[in-house]
Amino acid sequence: MKLEGVIICVDYSDFLAHSLPFNKGLFDRLVVVTDCQDEKTKWLCNYYHVECIQTNVFYENGDKFNKAKGINAGLDKLSKSGWVMHLDADIYLPPLTRYILGNLPLDSKVLYGADRLMCPDYLSWIKYIENPSKIQEAWVYIHPTAFPVGVRIAEYNNFHQGYTPIGYLQLWNPQGSGVYKYPDIHGKADRTDVLFAKLWTRPFRQLLPEILCIHLESEGLTLEQMGKNWNGRKTKEFSYKSLIPTRGYKPTCLQKIKNCLTKLLNYGKK
Repeated sequence: MKLEGVIICVDYSDFLAHSLPFNKGLFDRLVVVTDCQDEKTKWLCNYYHVECIQTNVFYENGDKFNKAKGINAGLDKLSKSGWVMHLDADIYLPPLTRYILGNLPLDSKVLYGADRLMCPDYLSWIKYIENPSKIQEAWVYIHPTAFPVGVRIAEYNNFHQGYTPIGYLQLWNPQGSGVYKYPDIHGKADRTDVLFAKLWTRPFRQLLPEILCIHLESEGLTLEQMGKNWNGRKTKEFSYKSLIPTRGYKPTCLQKIKNCLTKLLNYGKK
C-alpha cells in the first residue's frame, strides 16, 4: 500500500521529539505543518529529514487555531493517490503498524480509526520505551494493556450515528472516498475532526482493532485536560523538567536536582 501522512504540530515539538523518530519510517511521505513562529518544530523536522510547512493559516480571519486549514495545507503537498493518515504530534505508532495495514483488506470507501492507549506523563513514557510491553504478539494477539484505553466517540443515542473516528488518527483513501479536504468552517481545534468523519455515513466509519497507538500526555488523564489545547497549547511541557519537584525544596536544592537530571540525560553526548 502507499501511505502518506500529515501531522499538525504547533508548539508541540516536545511531543514530536518523541513520536517522530518512530513514526517517520512508516510512511512513504510525511508532512508536518506548523506556524511561522514555531522554530523548534521546524528544527526537529530538518533534523529527521521530514518535510515541514510553516504557515499562519491557523489564525486567518481572527480564528484562534483553525487546525483544519493546517491539515489542508499539508494535504495539498501530498499526492493523495493512495492512503492518507492524519495523526496528532503526540501519537506513537508501534513498529508493526505499516506491516499490519498492508495485510488488511482495507476498503477505499471507508474512514478508519484506531484505539489509543493513554500514557499519562513523561516518566511513564520513558519507562515504557526503555522496556516496552508487547502490543502485537505472535502474529495473533493484540494487547491493549500497556496503558488505559482512551475513550471512543460513539453517538449511540443518535439515529444512524454511532462510532466516529476522531482526529488523533484517521485513515482514508481520497480517491476511493472522494474526500480530499477537511471542512475548515470551525475556527478551533475541536469538532473539525468530527465534521470530517461525518462526511462518511456510519457503515463507512470503522474501527481497526488490529491497530493500537499510544497517546502521550503531560498532565495525566483527568477529564479537566480534555479541550485544554483546543485554542492553542496550554498544557505543561512533556520533558524531563516535569520530573523536577516544585514544592517543598529550597531554590538551591531544586537547581541541584535539575543539574543532576541534565547530566544524566546528556551522559555520553559530545
